[in-house]
Amino acid sequence: VEMEALTAATVAGLTIYDMCKAIDRGMTIGPVRLQHKSGGKSGTFDAG
Repeated sequence: VEMEALTAATVAGLTIYDMCKAIDRGMTIGPVRLQHKSGGKSGTFDAG
């Protein structure tokens, strides 16, 4: 499930970038990473 969520967040960021690039060609998209995950075979993960 987290892969689908990360993909959706990245696509949303790219969509916003595409809409705003006419205003600011030098903008950047920040890092996209997993912060917290619980459940599943590998248990709980917390990035910080």
